[in-house]
Amino acid sequence: MKVDLFIPCFIDQLKPEIAFNMITVLEKAGCHVNYNVEQTCCGQAAFNAGYWNESREVAEKFLREFDPNRNLICPAASCVGMMRNSYDLLFQNSSYHNKFKQVQKKAFELSEFLVDVLKVADLGSVFFAKATYHDSCSALRECRIKTQPRELLKNVKGLELVEMADCETCCGFGGTFAVKNEAISVSMAEQKIENILATGAEYVISSDYSCLLQLDSVIKKKNLSLKTLHIADVLAQGL
Repeated sequence: MKVDLFIPCFIDQLKPEIAFNMITVLEKAGCHVNYNVEQTCCGQAAFNAGYWNESREVAEKFLREFDPNRNLICPAASCVGMMRNSYDLLFQNSSYHNKFKQVQKKAFELSEFLVDVLKVADLGSVFFAKATYHDSCSALRECRIKTQPRELLKNVKGLELVEMADCETCCGFGGTFAVKNEAISVSMAEQKIENILATGAEYVISSDYSCLLQLDSVIKKKNLSLKTLHIADVLAQGL
C-alpha cells in the first residue's frame, strides 16, 4: 500500500526523528511511504488562535499537496482532528468542499491506521522498560482513539505498560492555552506528572508530541528522571 506522510510543524522543527521512526514503522507494516517535501502546516495553529482566514489559506495549500485517493498518515492526532472536524467549518460550501471531504476519509493517526486499517498489532518491536500511556485530548475527543495505541504497546516485547490514575485528564498544553493561562497550565502538567510517577514508570508515552513537550518542560524544571517518548519512537525499537 502506498501512503502519504504528513509531518506536523513542531515535529519537523523540534523532533524530526519521530518522522523517521514513523517511516520505519510503516515500512515494517508493508507500506510504501511517500513524503511531499512541499508540505508545511494543516492550519491548526492559526485556526485555534481565531485567525480563520489565514488558516484557510494554509489549509488550502495542504489540500493541494496530497492525493485524496491515498491514505494520509500523521503522527499527531491534533492535526488529524483538525482535518476531520475543523475543516468542516473552513470549507463548507466552498470550491474545496469535495477535496476536503475526500481527505477527511483518508486521514489517520499512526496507531489507528496500523490497528484499524492495516489490522496490525504486533510489529516485532522490542523495548525493555516500564511505561505509562498519556491520552491526548485530541486523540480521545476529536479522533476517538483510545485502545489502538495500547494494543500496539502491549505487543512490544519487554515493555511493561501500566495505567496511571486519571489517564484521560488533559496535560495542560492546549496550544496557546499554555501561554495565556500559564499558572493553570503548569498546575495541570504537575498533577499529570504526579500521576505518572505514582505508577513507577520510567517513561510516559503519547501519540501527540505537543503533550510530551508540555510534560517534558516540567520534568526538566523539576530535574526528574522521567522520560518522554512518542509512540513511533517505541514501535521503531528493534525493527
